[in-house]
Amino acid sequence: MAELGGNRKRFTSPLNTIATTTAQQLLLKPAVWSLLTVHVHGEQNLEGAEEPFIVIANHSSHFDGPLIVGALPRRLSKNLATGAAADTFFTKRHSAAAVQLFMNAFPVNRAGTRSHRGMAKQLLSEGVPIFLFPEGTRSRSGGMGPFTPGVAALAISFNCQVVPCAIVGAFAAWPAREPRWRPGRPPVHVVFGLPMRPRPGEIAHQFNERLRRKVIELHDSTAHAYGLPTQAEMLHRAALEKSDRASRRDRSRKSDGGSELTGQDTPARDEEDPKQ
Repeated sequence: MAELGGNRKRFTSPLNTIATTTAQQLLLKPAVWSLLTVHVHGEQNLEGAEEPFIVIANHSSHFDGPLIVGALPRRLSKNLATGAAADTFFTKRHSAAAVQLFMNAFPVNRAGTRSHRGMAKQLLSEGVPIFLFPEGTRSRSGGMGPFTPGVAALAISFNCQVVPCAIVGAFAAWPAREPRWRPGRPPVHVVFGLPMRPRPGEIAHQFNERLRRKVIELHDSTAHAYGLPTQAEMLHRAALEKSDRASRRDRSRKSDGGSELTGQDTPARDEEDPKQ
């Protein structure tokens, strides 16, 4: 099972391109667009995109991958290979087949093993554009985590463009900790920036930070324009919620400890339930 998704030949196969493009345009995109109110911004910035390129975006929802693939112009999405967690999507044949059909996915190793190592590099060397989430996993708060430098290192190695994208509102539409999306077609914005290249002499850490700042800029400028929370606001809210949960646990422990010491039940108090 570890080698599911390892066949690179399918990414340059015309039949594979027809199958994935058909599945994305006729099934995946209509399904996601029917659940959300999708707004796409910055398509004019993609006119200078040259294959092979790397698409990146912030990641906080299961909607993110389909949103990027569906919002990209077809000329850029038709050959795009999407990196997907090997330990999540490539452990069973049926899930691997689905993610390959709808996202043209290839496995990305997150488990510290050597399986599939270097596949992104091999695809770029064969002229296949790729789509990766530099955070490596979905944010549990909606706010962006640090970017791993792998994307920046790949771009430097191949001197290829990186297309920065921001997804605004997807976390509210389907938070990472919830089992399904929220009803009512909530608004989501997909924002494309101008392709970026590493500067002469720029190391991976420096380019990685430039890419992260650009995605935050794209996200927050759109969030401000449409009255949605910025990255800093989401992180601040998550920190307050975490602090509140910790306070509740501390009060609960003190209450339980008091009961044990007295050998009696803690008396009920006439005050608001802290969980409300």
